[in-house]
Formats: sequence, C-alpha cells, structure tokens
Amino acid sequence: MKLERITPDKSTVTPLYIQIANNIRTYITDHNVEVGEALPPERDLCHMTGTSRVTIRKALNKLAEDKIVQRRQGAGTFVLPRVEHLGSNLSGFTDNALNQGLSPQAIWIMKTYGSPTAEEAEILKISQTDKVARFGRVRLSDNHPLAIEHAVVPAKLLPNISDISESLYQALESMGNHPVTGTQRVRASLANPTEAGLLSVAENSEVLRIERRSYLEDGTPVELTRSAYRGDHYDIVMNLENIE
Repeated sequence: MKLERITPDKSTVTPLYIQIANNIRTYITDHNVEVGEALPPERDLCHMTGTSRVTIRKALNKLAEDKIVQRRQGAGTFVLPRVEHLGSNLSGFTDNALNQGLSPQAIWIMKTYGSPTAEEAEILKISQTDKVARFGRVRLSDNHPLAIEHAVVPAKLLPNISDISESLYQALESMGNHPVTGTQRVRASLANPTEAGLLSVAENSEVLRIERRSYLEDGTPVELTRSAYRGDHYDIVMNLENIE
C-alpha cells in the first residue's frame, strides 16, 4: 500500500500520533483499501511522516483500538473489515451486529417520555397531545462506538421504558407490534463537536446520517429513528436485481 498525505502538521496542538492515525483512517476510507491489505512497515511510516517509531506505534495502536486495523506480531498491520448493513433488510442494530458475529452494546444518553413535535406527530400519524418515548444512545460494536441513535416511538406501542434495555425492536414485538416495512434515507455529513466526542473521532470526520421510518403490517408508523454512523466503520450494502 502506498500511503499519501499522511504527514502530520507539527504546528498544531493535536498530538502527532492522533493526526497520523486520522490521516491513515481517512486514506483507507477514501481509497477503498481492501480488507486484509497490509500497511507499510513501521520504518517506512516513520520515513513518510518524519516522526519517530514511538509515534508511529502509538498511531497504529490507536487504529487497532478503533478496530480499523489489526496488528499481528511479527507479520505486520492489516486492514480490518467494516461493519455492513444490508440496506434492504428491516432489522435493528442489535440483530445486525449479532448476524456479523459482533458483540453489540449501548450506552444510554436519554430514555424518557415526552410530547411529539409537529414534524414527529405528522410522521408517526399521532396527535401532538399523545405521549411518545424518546431514546438516545451510543451504539457500540465490540466495545467501540459506532453510531449515535435517537429514536421516537408512540408510547402506547411499548412496554414501560424502564424495562427496555437493549433492542427496541424486541421491545416492540413484546407488545405484539412487529415492524414489517420501512423506509431509510442515507446522506453523507460531518460530525459536529458533540458527535465527535461521543464517537471518539475528530471533529468534522465523515459520518453517515440515516433516518429510518418503520411500519406495522397495517401501515401504522411505529418508529422514527435518526442516527449518525462513523463513516470509517460502516458500509451500507444493497442487493439489486433487474425486474424488467
């Protein structure tokens, strides 16, 4: 692999190893580097960046902690696969992670009842006097932050929110409410300072913003979820077919 533009800016206050790690991360994402491809040896990275081996090792260890690469003793440093989501499947984060052999976790940042905004009431087909449950959490995969998720659900469709610990879809289904269809809108964006802190990335790092609306079999809206996923960790995969 020939890495370009990974030299850190020594005039800034950001630690050199953080800059190098972020630059390598960006290069891997922007150039669609293949899973399993090896990074250059440490001595070559030292030459490319004009930094010490200690700095390079800290940068590579940071990337390994973030599950971007894997360091193998005596073999080198290799690019790891990204988390994939099959865009045509209506499944929650928990099921999607488990299906890929990953361990999903969540850090709750909000779990409360409230009133819907005018926009939320229109999307969920409820009155602004109806009660909704609001959920905010950081979604983790193998203990590493992957996404920030904010969900709004009509309260009448859920058990008491104090009983909800992990999967929102499992909570819906426990009340006989099984989402069967949905729409999902995805757009590229940049992480704001709050998102960057929660996702452990640099401010203005690339994120994927995903809005999901899901429905029961009779068309009743059950969910409005808006999420920000780390762009360096997450792929959306679509299966296509010619229906002509």
